[in-house]
Amino acid sequence: MMPRALRLTVAAVLAFAGAAAHAHNFHMGIADISYNDRTGNTEIVHTYTAHDVATLLANLYGRNLDLGQADSEAPLRRYVEKQFYLEGPDRKRLPLNWVGVKADADSIVIFQEIEGRKLAPATRIHNALLIDFLPSQKNTVNLQTDGPVQTLIFDQSSIDQTTR
Repeated sequence: MMPRALRLTVAAVLAFAGAAAHAHNFHMGIADISYNDRTGNTEIVHTYTAHDVATLLANLYGRNLDLGQADSEAPLRRYVEKQFYLEGPDRKRLPLNWVGVKADADSIVIFQEIEGRKLAPATRIHNALLIDFLPSQKNTVNLQTDGPVQTLIFDQSSIDQTTR
């Protein structure tokens, strides 16, 4: 039988190792913005780490939300609509429609669209999703309208960028 101090040390090491296995140090998200010729809509698909989004929402709302449940979608939607938006060249916000969310153990995928519009050059993208909560968060936006894909990186020093 192990002495009590050794058992406590082993238990502490195992607990720390288990916690470290679930933590991650790289915080990133990706959004794809593309024009769908078939529908005439601009589609936006965001993908974020489920753990990061769940931790953010628990911090904001003081309770754990199950993002697989319909009643948890509203708090996520409020947050996303505050932290991610597009403005046309005239600096007026473009009407982003909420399409829905798909959640699993690893990721949260958020779907939005702008009906009947292709993004114009000089559209301003504001993307502060999770950046307000995680200082190391980096969000990549891949934009495909006409021509080659344009990739923009958003972080604490750059939450607003203009398309070309």
